[in-house]
Amino acid sequence: MSEPCPGPSELADALTALAADPGRAPVLLALDFDGTLAPLQDDPEQSRILPAGVVVLRRLAGAGVRLALVSGRGLTTLARLAEVPVGTVLVGSHGAERARLTPAGLTSLPDPLTPAQADRLATAGAQLARVVRGREGVWVETKPAAVVVHTRLAAPDVAEQALTQARTVGARLGAHVLEGKDVVELAVVDVDKGTAVTAVRAETGATTVVYAGDDRTDEHALAALRPGDLGIKVGAGQTRATFRVPDPQAVVAALEVLADTITGTR
Repeated sequence: MSEPCPGPSELADALTALAADPGRAPVLLALDFDGTLAPLQDDPEQSRILPAGVVVLRRLAGAGVRLALVSGRGLTTLARLAEVPVGTVLVGSHGAERARLTPAGLTSLPDPLTPAQADRLATAGAQLARVVRGREGVWVETKPAAVVVHTRLAAPDVAEQALTQARTVGARLGAHVLEGKDVVELAVVDVDKGTAVTAVRAETGATTVVYAGDDRTDEHALAALRPGDLGIKVGAGQTRATFRVPDPQAVVAALEVLADTITGTR
């Protein structure tokens, strides 16, 4: 992985060229949620897509672009927080859950865990509860197929101790350990955002994928992109992405360029 040079202006040119080439359609726009469409919040419940993002996603959906949100959040939480158009594919828990948003709600839920996976999930939850006990600013989130230690509000030394112990629990239980910004997630199913994006590409029949994300877990999705696809890193850090933008506001601005070109208003 290397630090990409091209920034927002070069990305705008690439999106304009993409939209102008009918041979690259249909396009799947797959986006992370927190830190990509929604500015990061200390309280995850306060995360919301930027208002301009809500508008541009509706424009893109109306213009025939396939949309997907690819998040580490649980599917039901993602569906509740995400203000996305009907028809959007929602991928939760890094790919363990997948559904399409319809006027009546989500069309499908993931297959239930096997008894062995459910037992492992319960054991992981109990052991991580002991890891976070007494550590200020550290908490556990339980998802349908994973448990997560969050340390965003903890002092650096406290956070590192908790994350180290969480990794140890994951190794001991044979869980799939996923690391992101201030989190360690122990999953009982073997998934990542890369396999999720590949599956959504096939389901939607997309020729070209545009993917944007800000976290280390998004690197799996960026690694799954093919020649002709566009990968966008949001914020700092090493990445496989070709382009980089500084924040969610810049993501929305880039999507507005794409929408303007597709609809002929640019």
